[in-house]
Amino acid sequence: MGFITHCLKSARIDLGRCRLWVLGVLCLLAVCKVGAQSSVAELTELRMDRQDSALVLNAQLKLELGPAVEDALVKGLAVHFVADAELMRDRWYWYDRKLGGVSRYYRLAFQPLTRRWRLNVSSEPISNSGLSSTISQNFETLSEALGVIRRQSGWKVANASDLDADGHQYLLYRFKLDFSQLPRPFQIAAGNQADWNLVISRSLRLSADMVR
Repeated sequence: MGFITHCLKSARIDLGRCRLWVLGVLCLLAVCKVGAQSSVAELTELRMDRQDSALVLNAQLKLELGPAVEDALVKGLAVHFVADAELMRDRWYWYDRKLGGVSRYYRLAFQPLTRRWRLNVSSEPISNSGLSSTISQNFETLSEALGVIRRQSGWKVANASDLDADGHQYLLYRFKLDFSQLPRPFQIAAGNQADWNLVISRSLRLSADMVR
């Protein structure tokens, strides 16, 4: 009798281990599937143009949201993006000097009742309680809403008079999904998911013709 009981216990333990192993494999397959369709954020164009007395930024992004981000949006989570550009001047004896800059803040959300996408845009950080000070647009599809974020043109970064013809200036551009705007528990859960890791950083040296 003791032998049979021991065998039954061993069988249960083996069955439990087998279930855990199968569950682990299924989880791994799910992660691989998500990874194959992960979000994409790439800078396809970055340039500075001189318009009259201003220096303006023109950038184009390839931005696609992975299934984890889209699923969170459809379930009611707002996602924030930040793009900023700074015009800097080299200084060998100290930190580089900032000559000018521009920032854009985006809040993307899905509206279940209307089945439409809302995008809020502002030059200042956006809070859920301060949406009235933003420019708001509604779109039928997610792709249309992302199209506004992808095209960043005509942003004034600095005045042409701020440039030093004898100096060396460069543009520092950054774009990211603002993780700090997500609910704290969600930050922890999504921290290791590639879908949420959207960061771009690029520098652009100004040509001699630009500073004349």
